[in-house]
Amino acid sequence: MIDLFCRRLLGHAMGELHDAELLVAALHMAVATRGGDVKCVIFHSDRGSEYTSRRFRQTCWKHGVTQSVGRVTPCFDNAVSEAFNSVLKVEYIHRPTFATRTEARLKIATWITGFYNARRLHSVCGWKSPIDYEHGYRPGFTEELAA
Repeated sequence: MIDLFCRRLLGHAMGELHDAELLVAALHMAVATRGGDVKCVIFHSDRGSEYTSRRFRQTCWKHGVTQSVGRVTPCFDNAVSEAFNSVLKVEYIHRPTFATRTEARLKIATWITGFYNARRLHSVCGWKSPIDYEHGYRPGFTEELAA
């Protein structure tokens, strides 16, 4: 789950199945990352069954998240998510070899938090990292959420 303002990856989950429970786990991580306050947040996705499932809809409603579902054919509706997936694969996943699924989860999570969010520069963020861009927009923003 990516914040479109700063391109920060807020929540993610990995599993054997791409189902509603995986999305719920990612949403819970995003909610925790934002200090529990995600009311009025808009979550945009495609029309996949996991995104339109009752389980995921209920979790969004519980947290005050409004769902937005893309149109049927345009691929541009999810361009930011697809771009992140490409960056993750090209810049990280295709380089190391992971011995286990657990190792992959740990190393990918470390790459996201330690590099992608904290140090990787983005053109849309004025060549700043997502976290630096957040801080520059409103100093202390991330620290306020953690408090």
